[in-house]
Amino acid sequence: MKRSLRFALIGMLLLALAGPVQAAETQLILATGGTAGTYYPFGGAMARIWNTKIPGMNVTAQTTGASAENVRLINKKEVELALVQSDTLDFAYNAKEAFKEKLTGMQAVAVLYPEIIQVVVAADSPVKSFADLKGLKVGVGAPGSGTEANFRQLLDVYGMSKEDLKANYLSFSESAEQFKDKHIDAFIVTAGLPNAAILDISTQNNIRLLNIAPDMVEKLSARYPFLSAATVPASTYKGLNADVKTVAVNAVLIASSQLNANVVYQLTKALFENQKELAEAHAKGAELTLQTAVKGVSIPFHPGAVKYYKEKKAM
Repeated sequence: MKRSLRFALIGMLLLALAGPVQAAETQLILATGGTAGTYYPFGGAMARIWNTKIPGMNVTAQTTGASAENVRLINKKEVELALVQSDTLDFAYNAKEAFKEKLTGMQAVAVLYPEIIQVVVAADSPVKSFADLKGLKVGVGAPGSGTEANFRQLLDVYGMSKEDLKANYLSFSESAEQFKDKHIDAFIVTAGLPNAAILDISTQNNIRLLNIAPDMVEKLSARYPFLSAATVPASTYKGLNADVKTVAVNAVLIASSQLNANVVYQLTKALFENQKELAEAHAKGAELTLQTAVKGVSIPFHPGAVKYYKEKKAM
């Protein structure tokens, strides 16, 4: 009898110990981008919100090659969450551009903020427009990245081909280093403002950002509806004395379509209910709003996110 009682007590103790562990561990990986971009620090700020505000949530922000790699990672079920440009999402979902087959195992959670295409040259460079980059060495983003796709879109509307310039397929940090050492003449960044790589360069080098002419902005928006007119305000970077006209896409948080709807609901709710704290952790958090969270993305939204938006009458 005593032995049975002892085993019963041990069993109850093990169940008591196991219960909280099982309930506490929701482990997710958030694919972000390179350390010199916006995705990685912003993803880290979101992960901290989720991990501190949702009981038992453990989200790890993982550095990656950004948009194109992220959609592949989520469709290969190697990550559960990812940050992706809205144009790359459209390409992947519909098997366009570099995507040869449809990748549909993902759904949108929230449009986070605009990502602005920024073309950086030295302040004393003779280059005045994108067309002037002919024959020059240009950092165009990591291979298959959203930035590289934007580079090809710019080539398209300016009537240029890749052979017209010397494209260097580099991450933002690699482009920054190559630019500092004068191994490239210009580089392209598609990211939220301000971008860490450009900030770093502007502290030691005099730079300019190229304006995209209004007629080219119209062409880009007409041919690629996910692109829209945008402005880089003066003084965003050291030496930037006037507003720069360009175009932007959107940064989108996506989730695996197989991720539990209640989990996605909790993630969405925590993000918006702690938006002020997110803005304190990262400047881009200030741009997160319910009004823009459901606009500017072409793939379906996750049912968990839809539930939250309908509660808030945002969808």
